[in-house]
Amino acid sequence: MTDTPPPRSWWHPARHADRRPLLLARNRIQAAIRGWLAASGFTEVDPAALQVSPGNEAHLHAFRTLAIGNDGVGVERYLHTSPEFAMKRLLAAGETRIHAFSHVWRNRERGALHSPEFTMLEWYRVGEGYDRLMQDIAAWVRLAAEGPLRFRDRVCDPAAPFDRVSVAEAFADHAGIDLLATMDAAGETDAAALAAQMDRAGIARMAGETWSDLFSRVLSERVEPRLGMGRLTVLDRYPAAEAALARRCPDDPRVAERFEVYACGVELANGFGELTDPVEQRRRFQEEMAIKARVYGEIYPIDEDFLAALAMMPPAAGCALGFDRLVMLATGAPSVEAVMWVPAG
Repeated sequence: MTDTPPPRSWWHPARHADRRPLLLARNRIQAAIRGWLAASGFTEVDPAALQVSPGNEAHLHAFRTLAIGNDGVGVERYLHTSPEFAMKRLLAAGETRIHAFSHVWRNRERGALHSPEFTMLEWYRVGEGYDRLMQDIAAWVRLAAEGPLRFRDRVCDPAAPFDRVSVAEAFADHAGIDLLATMDAAGETDAAALAAQMDRAGIARMAGETWSDLFSRVLSERVEPRLGMGRLTVLDRYPAAEAALARRCPDDPRVAERFEVYACGVELANGFGELTDPVEQRRRFQEEMAIKARVYGEIYPIDEDFLAALAMMPPAAGCALGFDRLVMLATGAPSVEAVMWVPAG
């Protein structure tokens, strides 16, 4: 009986020859965006990955390590899930337009759209509205793509004007759910009200799920797969309960200045009108870590130095874009790891 030969590794010469055009396209796209940013007055920065806290979102999972000092004593540290905390410190220090191509790490994530280590393009504009970031992304997509964006059988025209819809509008259109009716005037959420609407809409759920759990289920099952078809979709005005790092919209405290950009049903970017109130930010971090403790049995420390810097940070808008996903869509590659020079081990 002959054993089945193992699949060729990414470094096998024949497989590398197949991958190389995608990797060269990656270099071209990165160079084009870097040139655009430099011409637009941005300064490239390079934040360290090893941090006191990896971030304080309940459902993001970090890689933990031990930093051993000269005295032989170990101190717990984390690989960042985003360069956000470091870059906001630079805004507090006086920078006004900055960007970074950062390697970031997220545990419990691997698949066609996920790698435990990937490249994030993050950028900030001081004194500008978060809608300006949407224009940045549209420009970069046009720079990246030499034809339609593709993922599996889905296609998106990078030259077409993007659609901009609120989360509430998308829930009504694609799931038949009145999302705002499940929140009070201050943005407090009602899980029972959302569960009842899901039952009427025929959306399966599990007993005991929180409002956030139910929101995520509707978003992933009914809404996200329909976004970014034919043209980019900007999903705007997230519920404040789902926007821990964003300021609330001035016309409706139930929702916040958070948006995501989708192409071919794939989330490409996540942007904010940034929250700069350290007291409110601490409260939101504590709420997120309470959820994390309940669901996963662990918490991450709150970075006190970050909160101190936040008090000095000017009004700004910031966004994170999955660079590997952009390259994947622009080249029609089957996965993010297909466009990484060296995939994570």
